[in-house]
Amino acid sequence: MSETEIKCSLKGEALLANARLNKGTAFTEEERIKYELTSRLPPVVETLQQQIDRAYEQYKSYGERVLEKNFYLSQLSIQNQTLFYALLSQHLVEMIPIIYTPTEGDAIMQYSDVYRYPEGCFLDIEHKDPQYIKHQLGAFGTKDSVKYIILTDSEGILGIGDQGVGGVLISVAKGHLMTLCAGLDPNSFLPIVLDVGTNNPKHRSNPQYMGLKRDRVHGEEYDQYLSTVLGSIKEVFPHAFIHFEDFGLKNAKRILDKYTKEFACFNDDIQGTGAVALAAIVAALQVTKSPLTEQRIMIFGAGTAGIGISNQIISALVGDGLSKQQAFDRIYLVDRYGLLLEKHANVATEGQKPFLKKNDGFQDIKDDVDLETAISRVKPTVLLGCSGQAGKFTEKAMREMAKHVEQPIIFPISNPTKLMEAKPDQIDEWTNGKALLVTGSPLPPIQRNGKEYIVSQCNNALLYPALGVGCVLSGCKFLTDSMMKAASDALATVPKDLFKSEEALLPDLQNAREISRHITLAVLKQARKENLSTTEYPTDDKELSEWILKHEWNPTYKKFV
Repeated sequence: MSETEIKCSLKGEALLANARLNKGTAFTEEERIKYELTSRLPPVVETLQQQIDRAYEQYKSYGERVLEKNFYLSQLSIQNQTLFYALLSQHLVEMIPIIYTPTEGDAIMQYSDVYRYPEGCFLDIEHKDPQYIKHQLGAFGTKDSVKYIILTDSEGILGIGDQGVGGVLISVAKGHLMTLCAGLDPNSFLPIVLDVGTNNPKHRSNPQYMGLKRDRVHGEEYDQYLSTVLGSIKEVFPHAFIHFEDFGLKNAKRILDKYTKEFACFNDDIQGTGAVALAAIVAALQVTKSPLTEQRIMIFGAGTAGIGISNQIISALVGDGLSKQQAFDRIYLVDRYGLLLEKHANVATEGQKPFLKKNDGFQDIKDDVDLETAISRVKPTVLLGCSGQAGKFTEKAMREMAKHVEQPIIFPISNPTKLMEAKPDQIDEWTNGKALLVTGSPLPPIQRNGKEYIVSQCNNALLYPALGVGCVLSGCKFLTDSMMKAASDALATVPKDLFKSEEALLPDLQNAREISRHITLAVLKQARKENLSTTEYPTDDKELSEWILKHEWNPTYKKFV
């Protein structure tokens, strides 16, 4: 069977109800007769492009009602897979904020109230038997058909916290981006939510809530259940790459640290965010013409994302020749206790402890060292915000940044937009147009010196889909720090003709497939260099690029056989 063909044994209503096979009004006259569709469709036979044009007009009819746009696209995805991805591919930059952050966060919070249809795989802690779990998983594919699994327990969703069963939508949305940005076959990924209860009072008190109405499980019971689920996944889908998504602060890193030694897995909040942020810093340093090893980097918000970014920078600094201690000395963490010092050892998380600074130099300050004071003492050259606390980059703090650095690098990357530490136009004003800016959500350009200044987005979709596809194509045994660095370096060196403008620090997603191929190539080469790949692929760069292109899934209607 060729790449332009697909098996079909369905007819009539069953065929129209199958999103993977449904062509809607694009079924030909011959297909309508053969598959008993003649009376089930209007008489006009349309092209895929005509369907896209109609769907886009329907989409636009919702105006500024972004949540309704999200519902419309979700409905389309379960009706006609090809049309859904074809529509989004043609309007990617416009629609990603609708199917992903920031709109998807609102859809997740209202999941039970607006529930229409199931998407993904639901596993819950009240059904722990391994045989039961394996049976449930087996309904979603064969050992060779499922290649990428996005797994969440919904405790730390998109800056909005514990969302219980509704978190399944983050796994679904991330999977869509795998296909749109890097060409993963959508039929080879499986979104999974682990319902282990919820501590969200709004969900617990909502009579419509569709998840387990019990306290969120932690500790040994949680660990044992997760171990059972992961063991079942690896038995049913032995070749699947595991993507951990939006696990809580206390669990995310320790889970990654444990299982990264056992099989190929990845945590986007820790590794993906860190790799994209590092790429943005490297790109900014190309503007300031200053080496990474000479920076003083302050991270405001030392949770999962903040520690992930910090550790990614540590790896890069060590790779650039610093000792591990010298690398840690370059990074300053500011959290709810202010600048994290040795005196905070009893309240610091395990991930924060290596970054604690000596109390010397701050002994004159009786209370916690707030952000403004920390900036005045440390004089950072780079400031990243991933705290999820709106307005924390104050005018005083930003003016203090600009006082000590000619071109301060300031990235308020918290999502969604309403949680951003400061708006780009505010930072621009307070630093007198000196700051190099990147945000976490897509925002319009700002005016600088009478011209539009493009504010790049620190968007994980620039990296994790390509990284994931590279891991799938290589069949890698493990995902290593070196493979992550290769992906980050590749993003930092994307050809400028794929950027929206010269001053942009990162490319946007308009050319997502081309950007992803550039990164996937680097990941495949590094996997082979470390003898971690289990598949054969070309050694020549040009041939490898063609091989990557050949393995991309594209939204086109196929001939039935």
